[in-house]
Order: sequence, then structure tokens, then C-alpha cells
Amino acid sequence: MSLSEPRQILLKYWGYSSFRPLQEEIIQSVLDGNDTLALLPTGGGKSVCFQVPALAKEGICIVVSPLIALMKDQVSNLNKRGIKAVAIYSGQTKSEMDVAIDNCIYGDVKFMYLSPERLTTDLIRNRLSKMKVNLVAVDEAHCISQWGYDFRPPYLKIADIREFLPGTPFLALTATATADVIDDICRKLNFIDGKTFRKSFERKNLVYAVIKEESKLDRLLNICRKVPGTGIVYVRNRKKTKDIAEFLVKNKISADYYHAGLDPKLRDKKQEDWIRETRRVIVSTNAFGMGIDKPNVRFVVHMDLPDSPEAYFQEAGRAGRDEKKSYAVLLFNNSDIIDLEHFFELSYPSLGFIRKVYNALGNYFQLALGSGKDKSFDFHLADFCNQYALDRFSVFSALKILEKDGYIFLSEALINPSRAMILLNKEDLYRFIVANTGYDSFLKIILRSYTGLFTEFTKIDEDELAARSKLDTTKVSAILKKLHRLNVVHYIPRNRSPQLTFVMQRMDSGDLNISPENYTDRKKFAEVRIKAIKDYVLSGSRCRSTILLDYFGEPNARRCGVCDICLERNKLNLSKLEFDNVIDLIKPLIKKQPMSMQEIINNTHTNIHENKIIKVIQWLLDNNKIQTESNTDKLRWNDRT
Repeated sequence: MSLSEPRQILLKYWGYSSFRPLQEEIIQSVLDGNDTLALLPTGGGKSVCFQVPALAKEGICIVVSPLIALMKDQVSNLNKRGIKAVAIYSGQTKSEMDVAIDNCIYGDVKFMYLSPERLTTDLIRNRLSKMKVNLVAVDEAHCISQWGYDFRPPYLKIADIREFLPGTPFLALTATATADVIDDICRKLNFIDGKTFRKSFERKNLVYAVIKEESKLDRLLNICRKVPGTGIVYVRNRKKTKDIAEFLVKNKISADYYHAGLDPKLRDKKQEDWIRETRRVIVSTNAFGMGIDKPNVRFVVHMDLPDSPEAYFQEAGRAGRDEKKSYAVLLFNNSDIIDLEHFFELSYPSLGFIRKVYNALGNYFQLALGSGKDKSFDFHLADFCNQYALDRFSVFSALKILEKDGYIFLSEALINPSRAMILLNKEDLYRFIVANTGYDSFLKIILRSYTGLFTEFTKIDEDELAARSKLDTTKVSAILKKLHRLNVVHYIPRNRSPQLTFVMQRMDSGDLNISPENYTDRKKFAEVRIKAIKDYVLSGSRCRSTILLDYFGEPNARRCGVCDICLERNKLNLSKLEFDNVIDLIKPLIKKQPMSMQEIINNTHTNIHENKIIKVIQWLLDNNKIQTESNTDKLRWNDRT
């Protein structure tokens, strides 16, 4: 198939006349029926790579994603474009899932988004063969690898559905993957003669800077004042988002805060205010940014150290997607290094503790062994920890491990709005209204307010219905509950509490399949990533861009010339080759034995001028790469850097 049709699809639904680099080749590979791996950095347009070919072919595309917020966002965006899409994930009722799946089989749905836990359930598998699936897209594909920074065991079962979908191509997509992870993705998805497309991770317009700073707020304020345009400030905890945003506002910087615990409507408003630039700076946890395509972000500042180069690259990469000069600044101090190591240890509680938490959950919700599958409960972490005298952070870490292994699912408070679906067909609904005239006005208001109520669960707003019906919100909820009992409307009230769902039936804690070997390996790989981010932060001599590119499998990249390290080196007026040659000569000399500056010059046999050698030595001293021995003029290499 020629790409004329995909281009027409791109223009019709997205309004673009041409594809971004590599998108065209990836789409053609998928249309040719190849298993395909696409590595595109943040902002590279991964979603178009599966959405366009799926629209070009008859049938439905299954999209596997671990990020519920991103799933909801993409489904909403597709529906707004007139493309039918649904999402199925843990935390929904069985009725909601049943209706969504039926619409995928018998309706006109083009995209079915699924969490990996849902994909492998009997509910899905037993009906896959009834669907005409034209493509399986695996988003965040690095989650399939134990070497990946966000390994999720349910991803290992994705390839099992190939037996139900013979001949259907798989497209794996990720923005962050090392060479080992790339190989692992292809192997665990059972790629046959797969094609791999990789765009360089180099961001030539992005200026990286790492600044050691005790007064981070003052430095942040300085950045906001000096760099025009919109920005994102990332912090670790929710309280800091509000505190820092208020600090910026007090200093006449238009700012707001964002985190996953806010009401969805408020989150959407804050996000929209920032996108439309009625707010210039958004201060957020890492909950912000997924699926947001704002090209003109001029700076991203990290106030705390990220857990891995992958997380940092993805978050920093939200700056400068329009290819114009932008800044990625990381602020740190010595206590941040200590905190990073401390949080790492707390993030991996013992296997015994994880089993203890799982057993306590079963008792907390009074679940018998073998029961509870797909059941959701209100869950308040503080109450649970108080009842069982457990440390909150350690419990949260244990829950996240249980979630990644597919035993439970956690949702934030206020994440699910109310949903409703009319259970009667139009004729039966008319008969009901004739027999129950008291509901006539209310049901007509619902039907005028929302579309799709006869075929799918639809988000509704009780406050909105109250205003239109001139009733109070409590009365609206009461009417909906009565209609639910009468089997006229299936009504699912909004949830104001965090939810915990048992993805699997409760089992004996001793039967949890978290093997010590896998657990130890995952902790070891996480430790490697912690070390890599520390190396990035503490490096005083290597270009920031080349450190990141080397980590992601591009070892021969040229230094960027604009990061904080390169700018300091540029002052020396030496080429990269000259600088590296002098370092290569000096380092073994003074590692072997301390020398004075003159002794170093005398023993450095090179055509490079003596003044340049002195400049390099001075640079090494300024950056603590070499030190002067006490009571002497001799210099030695600092092995601690």
C-alpha cells in the first residue's frame, strides 16, 4: 500500500500534511505486516505511528498501555476527532467492561485501549477471536523488560495473545530504552523478522544544565525571570507543588500546581490554563506531562533528583519540542544525593514485608482466600497503616510492587467521575415514561445532555444535571439510584476515595509469585540506574548530552557545546580533541605519582602549546578533578570524582 492514504488520514484527522521523521517508515512497516519496534524520544509522535495505519486498515487496533490517565486522554482525543475508541482497565465494573468489549466486536470501535492486566483475562481472551484485529500496539514497551526502568510482569503475558490473532502485526513503542532493553522487547514479544526504527536521542536545541545550589527557590526564580516562555517545574511530593507555586506567585511569576490527588475537573482546568498560557509555569509531580503535546515549553526544571536517566530524559524532553532553544535544568545539593539513596532502599522492602502487607490487605477488606477477584474497595493508606502499625512509605512501596506484579491495582482519589448507561431500548424507555410520568422531564434532560447513553457507559455530572433540572445534587443522585434499582439506568456514582482493586483472587501470601531472584535482579537494575543519575549529576568533565546519549546506546556522540560543562570548557579555547588528548596524558601521570605543574608540563609530550596544558590543569583544579597535596605544590588525581 502506498502512503497516499495514510497522508490523507493524517491531514483529515490531525491537520498535518506531512509526517515527522521516521513516522512514515514505521507506518509503512506496519502496513506491510511486519512486527515493528519504534524508538522515538518524548514528543516524537509515537501515537500517530499506530493510529494512522490502524485507520488505514479494516478492523480494530488493540493498544496496550500501563498508564490509565494516558489511555483516557488518548481515547478522549480520538473521540473528539470523530474516531471511536474505548478504554478497559482495572477499577471498572464488569458491566462497563462487557459493554465496551461488545462495542468492539459488534460496533464501530476502531481502538480498544487495555491495561496489560486486562488483556490476559478470560473476559478479553475468550472474545478476541470474535474481533477483527488489524494491529496490536504495545505502548511503553520497555515495561516488558526486567532491565527496563519500569518493569511490569503482566507485560510478559502480552505475547500469549498471538495464538488468538494469527498474522496480526505487533508494534512496540517506547521513548526510553537501552540496547539490552531493545533486544529484550523483541524477544519477549516473539518478533519474527521484526523491523526496528530508532531516532537518535540527541536534542540539539536542548541546553542541559546541572547546578549545585543550596538556595534552590532563589535559583528557580532567577530562571523563571531570565528565560521567557512557559515552563514545567518537577518536584517529588504533592505539598511542594503547592508551596513552590505559591512562592512563584508571590514573586510575580504566573504559576499553578498540579498533582494526581486533585479533582479531575480541577486538574483539567489547571492543565488547560497552562496549555493556553493563562498560567506560565506549572509546578508538578511526575503525574504531569504524559500525552501533552505542547511544543513551545521553554524550560523544565527539576527541584529533586529523578530516579533514573530514563525518567529524567522523558521529563526534560518535554521542553523544546518545536526545535527552538530550550533549557533542562536540574538543581541539587548534597542532601539530595543522600535522600535519593535513602528512598531507593525504602522502595525495596523485604519480600517478607511485602507478603505481610498483602495478607493484611485481605484481612482489612475481610476477603476469604479464593475470593475478591476484580472487586474494588475504598482504600485510605493512613488508616490501613495505623490499623496494622506499619510505616506508610514502606507500605506504599510494597503496594506498588504488588501492583506491578499484577496482584492489585491502585487508583487515586477522585479519578473516576460518575457514569451511566440506559439499559432499555428506545421503545421500552418510551413505555416506561408513559407508565411513570414523574420521570419524564428528568430522563429527557439526561438524553439532551449526553450522547451514546443507549450503547455505552457515559460520563455524567450530577451538578450539571442539577442545574438543568433545577433540583439539588442530592436529589439528582437519589433519582439516578432509583432508576438504577428499577433497571432503567445503570448508574455508577463518582468515587471520592482512592480505590484498591484485587486484580486476582486473594491467595495465601506464601503463594505470591515474587521470586527472590527476580526481586533481587530488579533491585540491582534499579541500583544501576540510581548510579547512572548520580554520575550524570556529579560529573564535572563530560558533556551532559553525551552522558545521556551514551546511556541510551549512542556512545560516539559529539559534545553538545552548550551545556554547563561544555560552556566552561569552551572558555579554554581548546578543541574537544585537544582537551581530551591533554586529559589522556595528564591522568595516568598523576594517578601514578603526584607531580608539580611544571613536572606535568615537562612529562607531557605533545604538540599542544604549553599555555593550553596549563588551562586544562587549571580547569581540572577548578572542577575538583585534581587536588593539591597538603604542604606541597604537587598535584594528584582525585579518585572520588
